[in-house]
Amino acid sequence: MWNTVTLCSLGRLPPNATSLLLPRLQTLNRVFERKFKDFCHGKQPTHILQNQGLKRTRDMLLCRLVSNKAKYRRYAKTYPVLDGRILSVYRHVFEENLRNSEAVIKRYSELLEMVSKGGGESAILRHTQRNQKLFVRERLKLLLDDESFLELSPLAGLNMPYGDVPAAGCLTGIGKVCGVWCVFTANDATVKGGTIYPIGVKKQLRAQEIAMQNRLLSVYLVDSGGAFLPLQSELFPDKSHGGRVFYNEAIMSAMRIPQVAVVCGSCVAGGAYVPTMAEETVIIDKIGTLFLAGPPLVKAATGEYVSPEDLGGAKLHSKVSGCSDHFASSEKEAYECIRNVISTLNYDPLPEEVIEHDSPLYSSDELLGLAPQDYRCTLPVKLILSRLMDGSRFQEFKANYGTTLVTGFGHVEGHLVGIVANNGVLSHDASLKGSHFVQLCSQRSIPILFFQNTAPHTAEPTSISQCGRSFSPNFLFLWPNARVGLVDSRHFSTVPQAEDNDRTGDESELKHLKEKLEEESSAFYSSARLWDDGVILPQNTRKVGFFSLYALYSTSYPQISKGSCSERVSLSLAQGQQHANSQNQVSHFSLHFLWHLAL
Repeated sequence: MWNTVTLCSLGRLPPNATSLLLPRLQTLNRVFERKFKDFCHGKQPTHILQNQGLKRTRDMLLCRLVSNKAKYRRYAKTYPVLDGRILSVYRHVFEENLRNSEAVIKRYSELLEMVSKGGGESAILRHTQRNQKLFVRERLKLLLDDESFLELSPLAGLNMPYGDVPAAGCLTGIGKVCGVWCVFTANDATVKGGTIYPIGVKKQLRAQEIAMQNRLLSVYLVDSGGAFLPLQSELFPDKSHGGRVFYNEAIMSAMRIPQVAVVCGSCVAGGAYVPTMAEETVIIDKIGTLFLAGPPLVKAATGEYVSPEDLGGAKLHSKVSGCSDHFASSEKEAYECIRNVISTLNYDPLPEEVIEHDSPLYSSDELLGLAPQDYRCTLPVKLILSRLMDGSRFQEFKANYGTTLVTGFGHVEGHLVGIVANNGVLSHDASLKGSHFVQLCSQRSIPILFFQNTAPHTAEPTSISQCGRSFSPNFLFLWPNARVGLVDSRHFSTVPQAEDNDRTGDESELKHLKEKLEEESSAFYSSARLWDDGVILPQNTRKVGFFSLYALYSTSYPQISKGSCSERVSLSLAQGQQHANSQNQVSHFSLHFLWHLAL
């Protein structure tokens, strides 16, 4: 999930806070207006910002300029310290969870190792030696800054009905280019010859959705053989199929979200639309081509032979058609060029602010023993929080009411967050408490971190609905032990009474159903189908959460308002079984139009 190659909450100052900081904000307003005087073209900056939907950007900047360091020093260390000791009465459950975590992490590592090889060693050899191209992961090293980046959904495409499509045939993630946070989409031509499968379309659409929700620059590294025709009915005709990629490009352009592309291989049919709809495109000599149909189709249609270079090569599109804006003689030159292009976007990242913070008092490695094997093995959620919050400090909200849901405030590497964490069966009181707390976070512009572990019930249908995919979270990650399902298959322990002749058939069907539900509820099955944004190790939760938050805070590019409803960010992490008895709670959450940065 995390790579050593080169590696989103828009806050808004609540109205009731302006009176408390009015003198300082008036000064900051003047600073802001002077800074953006040219942007306002000589008109009154405040008037323009308020009436053209950009007020939220100013408020975000003002919130950001108020020193987080000062606030952290003054308040964070006064929060109560959580007792994270694992009592002897919990030791046997801890050990059982630890053994299960080691087993699922071993399987997780095996899957990651497999997808890291793309289409396999022979395909990589053909790609790099015969075709003289760089492997997709080498391309990312040249594109991204020399920092870590977060790869999204690396397990997508495994064990699909139409076979394995490692990483869905494309790498997506969030990283930095020239100091600017971006979402990248890079085709892996070693997988299935670069052809696009339905799961690949879904993954590309998800990357674009993340870019739109979080207003992040998009970079496309295009090396695509077009659609896999035997599955064409699942690829292009419907609303969320391939054509949506081009629609999203047009929408992002209207939203003033920059998009740039590098043509680093063959781009046929729909694959050719992506770079030509980007703002600026670089094409690489000898290996980059753009055409709706390649030389074989020309030969079949007209009987004429034409070379790929003459039909749609780099020189043709740079000198004749104008489809490409920049010509590069090598891949190294192309990525240098696209980095220079990004530096011209006037995309002004806010200065990175190192906030003093304390590490948790307890080791994050112990989260492996706190990740529940099943709901019977769930330990108090505060043991988990004590290993994630700065200094293990947590200001709890309604501690004695609705105790099966833990809510409160803490810091993650100096950043204030709200916490909503399941701690048992979600009762009516717990739901009211949760909705109250989310309203507080919305009023105060505080991002929310959801820890989901909803109790199963045999009498109720269950699903991943508390801050789940249905509510369009900004990000949603799972621990390897997590399970996603309508019901827990282990609750199917009996069959209805029937005649003796029917009992055997019923038991056989029940056994088959239990096996099917068991397979389909695993974290790896979920991630392969992009029901989430990836599986992360429990001990990396704090790191993933911090970088996700920082990406949200990092950009001050001009925003376009969609209305007066407040927009918020939350984070959510699936720990154990996810169930739908949280439906009432979710409906409260959705009323606030939350941004769910689901971890």
